[in-house]
Amino acid sequence: MTYHDTLFIGGEWIAPSTSQSITVVSASTEEVIGSVPEAVEADVDAAVDAARRAFDDPNGWPTWSPADRAAAMERFADELDKRAPEIAKLVSAQNGMPIAISSSFEAAFPALLLRYYAGVVKEATFEEEHPHMMGGTTVVRQEPLGVVGAIVPWNFPQSLAAFKYAPALAAGCTLVIKPSPETVLDSVPLAEAAAAAGIPAGVVNIVPGGREVGAYLVAHPRVDKISFTGSTVAGRAIGEVCGRLLRPVTLELGGKSAAIILDDADLDLATIGQDLFQATLLNQGQTCFLGTRVLAPRSRYDEVVDTFAALAGSLKIGDALDETTQIGPMASDRQRDRVEGYIAKGKAEGARVVVGGGRPSGQDKGWFVEPTIFADVDNNHTIAQEEIFGPVLSLIPYTDDADAIRIANDSDFGLGGSVWTRDRERALGVARRVQTGTIGVNHYLPDPTSPFGGVKASGLGRELSPHAISHYQQYKSIFA
Repeated sequence: MTYHDTLFIGGEWIAPSTSQSITVVSASTEEVIGSVPEAVEADVDAAVDAARRAFDDPNGWPTWSPADRAAAMERFADELDKRAPEIAKLVSAQNGMPIAISSSFEAAFPALLLRYYAGVVKEATFEEEHPHMMGGTTVVRQEPLGVVGAIVPWNFPQSLAAFKYAPALAAGCTLVIKPSPETVLDSVPLAEAAAAAGIPAGVVNIVPGGREVGAYLVAHPRVDKISFTGSTVAGRAIGEVCGRLLRPVTLELGGKSAAIILDDADLDLATIGQDLFQATLLNQGQTCFLGTRVLAPRSRYDEVVDTFAALAGSLKIGDALDETTQIGPMASDRQRDRVEGYIAKGKAEGARVVVGGGRPSGQDKGWFVEPTIFADVDNNHTIAQEEIFGPVLSLIPYTDDADAIRIANDSDFGLGGSVWTRDRERALGVARRVQTGTIGVNHYLPDPTSPFGGVKASGLGRELSPHAISHYQQYKSIFA
């Protein structure tokens, strides 16, 4: 049981403006496991004011040399490492992520990103000179944007927060982070790590809350940039507000990616099983980039169906805190209802359930859904076009490579994807023609050194890679 009664604002743990709280329920047991104060508008004002003061301080974080910021970020990473087991357990207890996954992603990835961006900026100057075309010199500076509102989802709360704060800190920005109400307990060790690392007061502030708090932060007059990860519906609303305010925004949104199985693919699960699982069912489908549309050649369609049926049927379902669990529960009862609603739509539209389709036996508590494989799916079916965010795969037949590419591109989304084949050059040829921001060959795993983000309804802008720092900066030209 983890109970907190203060908010981390301005480098201190302060009393919230009201007695409202967010009660957290375990996705695996449906039992209350803790609570934190729920921020309201007055708390957001206080957090933004603290971030503003830290940014405007003549000796504050933006004025530090990149090397000094890098050293502080490395200390921050060290403090997160000390809290890694606690963070992994808190995330898994809240959202149902299997502990084996949270230990790799949620507990390790944030520190990795902090050290990566510290390394990127350690020797940087963010200033260069070149000859002015009309004579003299132009000095071009990359200056931090200011106060960043970072809105983080519940599926990978620590990793996706780090996608935002690591490059923002490297750029010299200050932050107000709003975690999702489903995953707020893990924000406490994050704040503790920042304080222990000596990150200056007001550089990192955390305001747990729901949609209303997020909307208030997005429109706040003293915020300079918004970085959001979440649904496309919410992203459109945020984009509209930022457009009216002429406020920079990064939107990492939904996906309905295609896993394209070419006709020469190796389908031996002993060889590809782990990679196939990570690319299609990781975190019980609660992962934005997963290839939940599996495109299979008609010449091997039955074989592909059998392969995915065997994969889904082999996965161990259980409590998220069990080290052997591969499929945990949905993050909330609302999310389980959503997934079950899509399963019902799939059946109603004529798709065939090969494996799963219900709740697993022996799980009397927790918001569990069986890994579900649909065969005989048409790409126009609802389950092939809308993001389900659960352990549900749609197997769609195609005739040749050109047809597979056409089907892959027949989607409102374009975030991830994968191509499975024994021929690397053929895979690259297919991958280049798929309309998506990222795509893997015989696996899928984002690379911190490469841009990550989507096209079409999957978002605007990019995260990760050295380029992400520039999304938290603005250019200034000085004509000397």
